[in-house]
Amino acid sequence: MGGDDLQRDAMFSYLSPEQRVPADHPLRPIRRMVDTVLKRLSPRFEGLYAEGGRPSIPPEKLLRALLLQCLYWVRSERLLMEQLDYNLLFRWLVGLNMDDPIWDCTVFSKNRERLLEGDVARAFFAEIGELAREQGLLSDEPFSVDGTLIEAWASQKSFQPRAGAPPPTDSGNPSVNFRGERRSNNTHASTTDADAQLYKKAKGQEAKLAFLGHVLMENRHGLVVETRLTAATGTAERQAALEMIGAPRPPKRGCLTLGGDKNYDTREPVAALRELKVTPHGAQNTRRPGGSAIDPRPTRHAGYTASQTKRKRVEEIFGWFKTVALLRKTHFRGLPRVGWMFTWAAAAYNLVRMRNLLGATP
Repeated sequence: MGGDDLQRDAMFSYLSPEQRVPADHPLRPIRRMVDTVLKRLSPRFEGLYAEGGRPSIPPEKLLRALLLQCLYWVRSERLLMEQLDYNLLFRWLVGLNMDDPIWDCTVFSKNRERLLEGDVARAFFAEIGELAREQGLLSDEPFSVDGTLIEAWASQKSFQPRAGAPPPTDSGNPSVNFRGERRSNNTHASTTDADAQLYKKAKGQEAKLAFLGHVLMENRHGLVVETRLTAATGTAERQAALEMIGAPRPPKRGCLTLGGDKNYDTREPVAALRELKVTPHGAQNTRRPGGSAIDPRPTRHAGYTASQTKRKRVEEIFGWFKTVALLRKTHFRGLPRVGWMFTWAAAAYNLVRMRNLLGATP
């Protein structure tokens, strides 16, 4: 016989969120790594808050919530608060009990701004890298670099002359005709996001208001070791590559190499890499006037072939950023905020990658 469809509102529950989450859930190793990193960062958090005033959102809980936003494609903080209200898995990872109230989304955003001012994303990312090094997952020899286009949270209609545009004749979504008008970053700027630049990745593609995100990847395990977010310019990728490869890191044991695509095969960056004692392993652009700037001797070695094979793994990182971490088109404005979230997404990617690598090792 069929059972009765009884629906009762129970007043008490004898199971905690910890008991509800399966022991083999993939978030459990991530939670352990995050707790280790947050414990190391706790002295830094204390300096961000005043001694008096009303209690704020604990930074540990706020950062775990932001991590959920990257891992589960939550497109807005308002939707994140809604998920935290009824999703037991989200409550468990953040550290909320069954009866704990959920924060107001405006309060959550203001507290996130405090972490942005303290550059907590960069500190969290660095601690994740240190944890990976302790686990033997971070090498210090072969690296690869690349950049990707991140569309800004601004429409083409906001790209107006810097001297000021005439007020629209119709309200709401005004009709704008750009036909025959020459627009460039020197004469125009976005009224929505002044840091966004009009840029196109390749010939034949449409120009978009965008930023450029850059990552430096170690080749052995595919982890991100450095990030940069810059204005979208033609030389930004090469400049960011020099900044990231020149960033302080533990002494290397072998020959430091840097792989990249043909965009990095120009004379000035190649010469700068040699001054840093870095062997360029970029793809040769033989069609460039004057030929390739890369020394042909290293290209005959097996290490060059390996670098050219491994560097394509950077596209997996960018693919994860844009499909999972919602960075195909950012929901933030301004270089500081977009850069903060770009570094935060890199930290989230490293956590997922480390979980997979540690699970695969005996």
